[in-house]
Amino acid sequence: MKTELQIAADKLVRDIFGVQPGESVVLTADYASNQNVLRAVSDSVREAGALVMTITVPTPGCVGKAADPELPVRPLSAALCACDVWIEFNHQWLLYSTPFEKASQENKKLRYMCLVDFDEELMIRTVGHVDTRQLQIFMRRVAQLTRDAKTMRVTTPAGCDVSFEIDPAHYVACDCGDATMPGIHMLTGQINVVPRFGSVQGTIVFDGSVTPPFGRSPAVPIRLTVKDGVIQSVEGGEEASSYEKYLRDFQDAGMLKMAHIAYGFNPGARLTGNIVEDERVWGATEWGIGYVSDIDAPPCGQDAVSHSDGICLKSSVWLDGIQIMDRGEIVLPELAELAPKR
Repeated sequence: MKTELQIAADKLVRDIFGVQPGESVVLTADYASNQNVLRAVSDSVREAGALVMTITVPTPGCVGKAADPELPVRPLSAALCACDVWIEFNHQWLLYSTPFEKASQENKKLRYMCLVDFDEELMIRTVGHVDTRQLQIFMRRVAQLTRDAKTMRVTTPAGCDVSFEIDPAHYVACDCGDATMPGIHMLTGQINVVPRFGSVQGTIVFDGSVTPPFGRSPAVPIRLTVKDGVIQSVEGGEEASSYEKYLRDFQDAGMLKMAHIAYGFNPGARLTGNIVEDERVWGATEWGIGYVSDIDAPPCGQDAVSHSDGICLKSSVWLDGIQIMDRGEIVLPELAELAPKR
C-alpha cells in the first residue's frame, strides 16, 4: 500500500502539477484529514526539490465562506497568496472560502487543486491507476464540443430532464490531469460548465450523493424543480425536506441558485459519499448550487455564502440536439474511439 501510495503521490506532484525545484508548495488540512496521504505528498514535493509547508486547522462546521468565522483568515490567506502550488486535503473544504477567494484573485502564479477527504485507496484508484494521457485526449475533445455548443440537455433514468444555455464568456474547465498552468484545478476526470445565469430550466434529480449536508446518497432521490436558474421546489422523502431547510437556513438567495454542472470521467471513481470522487463517477453529471467564482464566470461570478453539490447518475447528454452520452455511456462515435478503457 505504501509503495502504491508513494507512486500515486509522485504522479500528482511531478506529472500532474509539474512541481519544479525551488517552488513553494502548501498543503492544507484539518483534523479529519488523512495523515498518510499528507506525508506521502510532502515527501514527493521534497524529492522534486521543492519546499513544502503543511497548514492544519481545526475542522470547521461548514464549508466555503460559511467556515470563515472558524478560520485564521488573514494568516492563511497570506500563505496561500505567496505560494506556487496549493493542494487542499481538508475534510471541510476551503474552496469558495475567503482565503480561497483572496488567493485565487491575488496570486496570479497559483496552481490549486481540491482533493477533499483523500485517503490512500482513493489516491491510488483515481490518480495512480488512471491512464492520464489517453484520458486527456478524450476529455479535451469533449470539452471542445461543449465550448462550441449553444445549448445542453441532460436526462437520467431517475427523472432528471434539464436544459440550459452555454455562455461563451464562462469558463469550461477541463480537469484532465494537467495542473501545470496557473489556475483552479480539480481532481482528474471532470469537465465543469457554468451555464448562462438564469437559463437553467427543468427538473434535476439527485440519486447519487449530496454534499453538504449529507455526504451520502439520499434514501429517496431529491427532486429539484428549477426555473430561470433558481430552485422553485425540493421534493422527495424526508431528506428532501431537510435539504431544502439546509439551503434556506443560510438566508441567502444565492443558495437557491444553480451554479454549475460537470461531467464525470474518472475510470477509477466509485460512488462512495466523498463528493470529490463522486463527481467523477464515469457517466454521472454533478450540479453545484450557490457560489461561483469570478474566474469561472467573469466578471463577477455568483455570490453565495456557501456551496452544495449533488450527483445525477447514468446521465444522457445532448449538445445542440446531438446526443453524446446515453445513460452514462459514450455514444458519439468520434468520442467512443477516444475514450480510455475502463
